[in-house]
Amino acid sequence: MKKRIVCLTLALLMSATQVVSVSASREDELREEQAITSQQLDATYSRMDELAYAKSQLENEISELDSNLVSVMVSIDTLKGDIDNKEVDIIKTKQDLAKAQKARDKQYESMKLRIQALYEQGGDAAWFQMMLNSEDLSELLTRAENTQQMYEQDRRNLDKYVNTINEVNNLKTQYESDKAELEEMKASYEQQSYDLQCQIDQKKSESADYENEIAYAQQQATEYANLLAEQTAEIQRLEAERIAAEEEARRQAEEEAARQAAEEEAAAKAAEQEQDSESEEEENVEYDENGNEIENTDDESESDDGVEYDENGDSVDNAGASDDVEYDEYGNVIDSDNTVSPDDYESEQSSDSDSSSSSGSGSGSSVVDFATQFVGNPYVWGGTSLTGGADCSGFTQSVYANFGVSLPRTSYEQQNAGTEVSYADAQPGDLICYGGHVAIYMGNGRIVHASNSVDGIKISDNAAYRTIVSVRRLV
Repeated sequence: MKKRIVCLTLALLMSATQVVSVSASREDELREEQAITSQQLDATYSRMDELAYAKSQLENEISELDSNLVSVMVSIDTLKGDIDNKEVDIIKTKQDLAKAQKARDKQYESMKLRIQALYEQGGDAAWFQMMLNSEDLSELLTRAENTQQMYEQDRRNLDKYVNTINEVNNLKTQYESDKAELEEMKASYEQQSYDLQCQIDQKKSESADYENEIAYAQQQATEYANLLAEQTAEIQRLEAERIAAEEEARRQAEEEAARQAAEEEAAAKAAEQEQDSESEEEENVEYDENGNEIENTDDESESDDGVEYDENGDSVDNAGASDDVEYDEYGNVIDSDNTVSPDDYESEQSSDSDSSSSSGSGSGSSVVDFATQFVGNPYVWGGTSLTGGADCSGFTQSVYANFGVSLPRTSYEQQNAGTEVSYADAQPGDLICYGGHVAIYMGNGRIVHASNSVDGIKISDNAAYRTIVSVRRLV
């Protein structure tokens, strides 16, 4: 009878499994789609990091170009000042030249008048007249010397003015040359300024393109995140329906098994009672001297052999002791002689938990030490190689696999691994989960992770550089 009940229960459970198989199949399909969406989200965040890095580099170049442009503009302003000063010097030189030329002309005219007067008075006769008018030779010599000195003085002054004019002309030429050179330098700097401004405008345009790409990637990331949320909600709904269907099928199977068991037990008891009744009647029949049956109207509660029976006809000694065995919900016999008491079980579980906690202490640091030796290795989307290249979830999966911890493949699935803890209680070796990204906590606010294709596997000093979705304790 027990075997029939177990078989019936298994049959009902198998039929229930067929009922929920369609739901489970759809649930598996959604989990595969969720994994693909999670990888796409990881790739989008990686692309955003690359774009942000490129934009940052471009902004640094723009800043450097701005600094160069400022230097060129300062140089242009300085050259403008120098050119203005040269123009002032040239104007002053022209004024000095005009004065020198005027003084030279005046002196020249005076000298000509004196020479003219001297010769107009008779040429050689003038010298004779000067001798006649002299009272003595001494006065004559004095007059002759004075005339000679005046002539020499006129000559020196004239030569001086000529030299001054030449010097002023040379200075004017030098100033004009300096001015031309300054203007040429100014034109060169103005060209540099124009070129720098063109480069800045071009790089600002490229920066705007990066901003647009980042905005588009952010929009994609939001769409992927929303899709993940929808897929998760659908999976949870299907999972709840599947569990409810399994529980309902199990309950119905148990009820059907219990009903069948009760019917068979009742039938067995009825057959046993009928058999006992027939045996009792045969034993209690009496006959008279003619061989006729004598009716026995006495209701005896005991038989000739002294065996007592209850109201159902079962012997008192065997009542409830025949095949009454308890079964669990899976149809297995419950052996009461080998059952662990709840207190012993809780004590054993507590001991195991304490032992597990103790063995896990310090292993997080071992995970960190192991993970950091791969810093500098490349980031490869979809990769799981710690040396040849891995993405964020592939890196964490491979690191923890070295310590016997099996993690799902995608960062989204890893958000449900292990035990949830707060970021304030985070310890080395914990998983730090972000939207579409995952890292290993090192302690002191630092993380080691496969960041992007530019930085590869690296250490970051700020674990909270993005919104933390969850912190998972694995070891």
